[in-house]
Amino acid sequence: MEKIKTKFKDLFILKSKKFFDNRGYLREIFKKKILNKKFIFEYYSLSKKNTLRGLHFQKNNQQDKLIIVLKGEIIDYCLDLRNNSKTFLKIYKKTLSTENGMSLYVPAGFAHGFIAKGKENIVLYKNTSMRSEKDEMGIDFFDNKLNLKLNKKKFIISSKDKKNLSLNSFLKKYKYL
Repeated sequence: MEKIKTKFKDLFILKSKKFFDNRGYLREIFKKKILNKKFIFEYYSLSKKNTLRGLHFQKNNQQDKLIIVLKGEIIDYCLDLRNNSKTFLKIYKKTLSTENGMSLYVPAGFAHGFIAKGKENIVLYKNTSMRSEKDEMGIDFFDNKLNLKLNKKKFIISSKDKKNLSLNSFLKKYKYL
């Protein structure tokens, strides 16, 4: 397993190898000596092709996350909402898949989301704090300020994510994470 830096402070790619034999393969997804974090809460999502999830964060009880694609392919997006960051309000975008063996470590202070590209996509989330429904929020993926150039009609979106804040609304109310 290899830890690869990005241009975003504390945001890392973890590149794992697959070990093949006649039964299939084995893939390592986490090693404490590579990423020394205490994950206390895990869950996974199943998403159909063209599902859009996010951009999610918790205002309080913020979480570091390790995003691992167990099946399929996603385009992952991370929006830096950390006030003193050199990449404040910048987006990091990366394709993660079972084929490329890449996972993404997202530190607290980022809004996170993805677009599902495979027919069936299973994503595992390892978190450093518990989910807090009352603290869950989101930034609208389609906000023009993000400049992602996505077509709303193309995606499957939850009713909750359709109510996500505009970036300006978030900045006026909270300024940063």
